[in-house]
Order: sequence, then C-alpha cells, then structure tokens
Amino acid sequence: MNSSISEPAKEKAFITANRLGTFGGVFTPSILTILGVIMFMRAGFTIGQAGIFNMLIILLLAKSITFLTSLSISAISTNTPVAGGGAYFLISRALGPEFGGAIGLALFSAQAISVPFYILGFTEALCRTFPHLQGHFRTIALATMALLFIITFIGAKVAVKTQYIIMTVLAVSIIAFMGGSLVHFRSETFAENWSTAEGVKTLSFWAVFAIYFPAVTGIMAGVNMSGDLKNPGRSIPLGTFAAVGVGFAIYALQILLCGGAQLRQELLESSFETLSRQALFGAGFLVVAGVFAATLSSALGSFLGSPRVLQAVARDKIIPSIHMFARGSRRGDEPHRALLLTLLVTLGVIFWAGNNAQGGAFNILASVVTMFFLYTYGMVNLAAFVESFSANPSFRPRFRYFHWLAALAGVVGCTVTAFLIDAPAALGAAVILSIIYVLLRRRMLRTRFGDARWGFVYSRVKDNVLRLARMASSQKNWRPTILVMAGNPEERYTLAMYGLWMGVPCGLVTLGRVLVGKMEDLIKRRRAALDQLNTFLEDNNAQALSAVVIADDIDEGLSALLQGHAVGPLSPNVVMWGWPTEPNPPVQLVRHLISARLLGINLVLLCDKGAPKNRFNRRIDIWWRGRENGALMVLLAHLLTLNQEWSQANIRLLRLIDDEAGRQPAQQALQELLNAARVDADVQIIVSRDSIETVLHRHSGDASVVFLGFSVPATEEVGAFRRHIDALLEHLPTTLLVSSTGEVDLMA
Repeated sequence: MNSSISEPAKEKAFITANRLGTFGGVFTPSILTILGVIMFMRAGFTIGQAGIFNMLIILLLAKSITFLTSLSISAISTNTPVAGGGAYFLISRALGPEFGGAIGLALFSAQAISVPFYILGFTEALCRTFPHLQGHFRTIALATMALLFIITFIGAKVAVKTQYIIMTVLAVSIIAFMGGSLVHFRSETFAENWSTAEGVKTLSFWAVFAIYFPAVTGIMAGVNMSGDLKNPGRSIPLGTFAAVGVGFAIYALQILLCGGAQLRQELLESSFETLSRQALFGAGFLVVAGVFAATLSSALGSFLGSPRVLQAVARDKIIPSIHMFARGSRRGDEPHRALLLTLLVTLGVIFWAGNNAQGGAFNILASVVTMFFLYTYGMVNLAAFVESFSANPSFRPRFRYFHWLAALAGVVGCTVTAFLIDAPAALGAAVILSIIYVLLRRRMLRTRFGDARWGFVYSRVKDNVLRLARMASSQKNWRPTILVMAGNPEERYTLAMYGLWMGVPCGLVTLGRVLVGKMEDLIKRRRAALDQLNTFLEDNNAQALSAVVIADDIDEGLSALLQGHAVGPLSPNVVMWGWPTEPNPPVQLVRHLISARLLGINLVLLCDKGAPKNRFNRRIDIWWRGRENGALMVLLAHLLTLNQEWSQANIRLLRLIDDEAGRQPAQQALQELLNAARVDADVQIIVSRDSIETVLHRHSGDASVVFLGFSVPATEEVGAFRRHIDALLEHLPTTLLVSSTGEVDLMA
C-alpha cells in the first residue's frame, strides 16, 4: 500500500462509537439510495425517451460499471482494515494521499450536491401531487433540508433507524405501483414502447444515460459508512453486492412493466401521476408515500456520507486549509463541522434552483452528479488495478472473485462513458482533479528529454527513488529486496532460481558475487563474471540485477555488497546463501550471518537437493514454531506461489506438539492466523513424541520444498549448529532455512 499519512492521523480516523452491521450499515443506505428519486420521477421519462430496449441497455451498462466497482471495493476493503471515509479511505491507502485527496474532495462534492438533488426531487414530487403548493417550492425544499439536517446531526444510529421506517414504506410503495403496472400491462403498448419513438423530439442515448445513471450510484452510501461498521471487511462486500443485485432486479422489472402499462405520452409527461393512478386497489397514496420515502432516504444517506468523507480527508492532514473539519463529536465521533458545510452547499444549490417546480434544475444536477460519481468509481477501480497489477505483497484480499482485468475494465468504462456523455465536462473534471493532485504533491515534476527513452526513464527513476527515500515505510509496504550470493549461477542454479522465484514477482533481486584478489588483476574477470550473471538472467527470462565486487577477502567483499549495493531505500532486506556441502564447521558462513544480522537483514540458507522437475502437484511445507521466523516463512512461501512456476502449488503449515489435548487450540490458532493474513494454506497439527528429525522425514520427505526456521548461533556454537542442521536436512528435499529480523507482519 502507498501512503505517507501520519500514524496519529490514522489512529484518530479509527475512533468511533457506532457499531453497525451489514444490513443497517451497508445494505440499507445503499438500497435506499439506489431506489431513489429516479425510480419515481425520471424512470418513466427515460423509458419514453429511449424506448424499452435502449433502457435495458442503459441499465445493463450502468449496472456493469457499479458491479465492476463493487468488485474493486470488495477486494480493497477485505485487504486492509477500513476506517472512516469510505471510497476516499480505500483510494488514499492504495494510490497515496495525492490521488486520495483529489478524489476525496470530488466524492465529497458529489455527495454534498446529491443532498439538494434528492431534496429537489422530493419537492417536485410533492408539488406535482398537490399543485396548489407549487408557489411554495423553495420554502418546502428549505424546510425539508432543515428536518434532514436535524436527524443527521443527532447521529448515525438515529438516521439508520429512520431509514428502516423509510425502507418499509418504500417496499410497500414498490409493490403497489409494480402490481398496478402488471394489471394495466398491454402487449400492444409494450410493442409501441420497445424502441425510440418516431416523430418525437428525443434526447440522445448518452443524455438519457446521464439522467438515469444516479439511479445506480447508491453503492457509495454504504461504503461511506465504513467508519461506523462493526466489521467493514465483511459488511462492505456482502451489503454492496446485495444492494446492486436487488436494485438491478427492481429497475429491470420497472422498465418492462411500465413500458407495457403506460402510453408514450404518459411516460414523457406524466409517468409519476400515471403510476399513482394505476396503483393496486387505487392506493395511489402509497406511490406518493414511496416517492417521498425514496427521495428523503437518498437525501438522508448523502447527508450521512458526505461529511464523513470530508472528515476523513481532513484527518489525514494533506490539505491544511480543511483541517478544522477533522474534529468529531465526543459521542459517536459525528462529523458535525463537515455536516454544517454540507448544509451550506445544500442551501446554496436550493437558492440557485429557484422557486420553479418544473424540474430543469433537477436534470442539470443529475448530469453533474453522474460526472462526479463516474470519476469516483473510476478512481476506485484504478486503486484496485494498481494494487493487483503491481503484485504488491500486502495485497492479499479475502475476496476471491476479483481480477485486475475487471478493475481495468471499470476504469475504461467510467472514463469512456464520462466523455460520451459530455466530453467538455469530462475533460474539465479531469483537469480539476489533476490540478488538485499536482498541488497536493507539493513539488514540480522534472522531465528531461536529452537521450529520448533512456533519458526519460532515468529521470523518472531518479525522481521516484528520491521520493521513495522521503516516504515513511511501514510493515504494509514491505517488499522483498533479495541479495542472492549466487557465485557462478550455473553451479548454484537452485539457489539462484529460488531467489528469483520469491523476489521477482513483486520485489527486487540481485545476483551477487565476490571475487577475491586485487582490482588490477581481476578487473577483466569482473566484467566476465557480470556478463555471466546477466546471461543467466536473460536465459531464464528473469527481471533482476547483477553485482560483482572485488575485495581482498570474502568478508570484505560481502560487507561491501551488503552495505554498498543499494540505491537509497532499495537496500537488501533478505540475503541468501547456499548451505555448505563440505563437512567442516561453517565458521566463515556464521560470521557472515552475524554481520548481516547486525545490519538488520533477514537471512535465508538454502540446502540444495535440486529444483523440482514437475510443475504440477508441488507442495510447500512450512514448519511453524512461532511468529519470530514463521511470519517471514509464510510470506516467502506466498511470494513463491505468485511465480508462474509455483502458481499451482499447495502450502501446508505444520506444527509439532507432544500432547493431543493441544491439537484443537493449535489448529484453531493457526487457522485464525492464516485467515487474518489472507494466505491460503492447509493447517496440519502433528502430535508426536518422536525426534524432530524423524517427524520431518515422515511428513515432509515428499514435499517439493520445505521451510524451517533457525536462530543465528554464537561463534563458539558453530560445530553444534552444523550437526543439528545436517541432522534436520538429511532426509528432506530442498530446504530453505529462514531467520527473520521480525520486521514482517502477516497482518499488514
């Protein structure tokens, strides 16, 4: 994950007294926003404009965008603890605070403008139901705004309870008008409304799409409540997909039924009134109550969501001028200051709309809201794409139905749709977001064109390395930077390949070699050794680096590699050696281990029994003896499976205990660890009093590779260390001995 946000700021963002579940915290606000004002006040108009067939296409296109975005939301929200801020939090933690801040302000604007959008829809419905109220249009809108503000100011729990009442009214209303449309359904009317009307001035396909798209934008209402959820990682995917599915079914049914129950003229001019007139048992008042409930619930959901987004942006301290909105109430951490700003935005839009109940301002706001949400959804998909495609080791979502291609399709879909709707507006929105992004970076990007591609790449690498050096690192950012002491890689093939397999997919690997002697004697041999390493990398299609140093002795050469082979923050954090084949105590090796450990580097020793020949049915065995080395072993095994050669391998996490009574607690503890770590592995608890050597041979003798932990011995313990390790390795396949510094955290 990429973030330079301070830890104290993040901790403050997590404070909350609300503990909402999936139904109340995600599904309810999402479905109530989805089944909002468009369903009653504009769905019939769009059917009349585009025809049933085109409206089904529009619905599928709109829902495909929200479905792809829901996949990305689910992947990101199940990969990291989600605090307040909803989509802003997800984007900022994936793409960094610059992107997050830009889209956070855009999302706040979209949500804030949605409040008067829905209030105006409610007021229009009320005035069309009771025409004598049309002269009081603005007064009604302002009174509605004041009532919703009071409910939201009291707190999220009260607002959610209010939404339960609204949802009940809405469900009854939908049954009433759907049932009425079914009763009045005529096949002849359906056929006449199937396509666009001839001889009638109609809007373009994309103009209709822009008006209709806010109907499907409710998924953010639930996501924006992330800071108030009991279990965001579970509730956000489950509640979001449930809302998307239910919303799609209801809107598709409405298009089909209303298209066959209302004449074209009724759809274009009086669809809402016709819905009321055709309601089951003449209960038109239920349809009126439904539109009131739908518009008010959507406005309430936006009133809840927009202040929480602004509060989250302010708490990250990336825009100093809005820091005042970071403060929450003492009870429930309610964003009252941000809520007041939302109130001012709503007030301004209502006065801009004027005292006109004809709906012109409503249509304009619908297009504005559509543009804002398209860019927000596009950025959410971009965040998921970057995390997945860049093979970030910390990106291990528990949500399995995700692929970076889906996220990329979401980015393309949102961008293309925005430009098809209104190219100048889409371009303007992109420019505004870009300006905000550049301002948030607080630096000038320098691009040089001296040597075409090489010069440009060099400039970008330099800028990014310098920027990386200034960013605070965390356990969530950990990536393997592996130095493999490969010597002649043809002679140490297995060692070199395991280093590449574990490091290349998402880290940086260097094959290193030390030549002992004088610089003037070995300079040509150094060139030949570098060519040998580079040829090996090219032959094995490996994206890695090579390094050869000349030193008076091996210790000096190793020290030079460990300390000097680094560009800023890209210093080795893992060093790999081969386990010595000669029978003598490995005094020199242990001295190297101690030196590397003093530098805070993780250690891996490989006992070479050959690389597995068959790519199928591979098994990786990890012997767990605690988190000290276990976390790094599990992560390295996971990284191994990211390589194509090992993508089908199964991981086993084994633990040896000597008492049957401990089996169940040990099994449960390791399973919970793997679940929290988002790593797929099978847990096996072995109860035995046999020697560890016997147990290892019995259970892992047929594995493809084995991971064992070890501790660096003192120099006077080298002989005992050699005998112990040799006994463990005697009947095992290729084994990786791992000693961790403790910097790797599986929960990151």
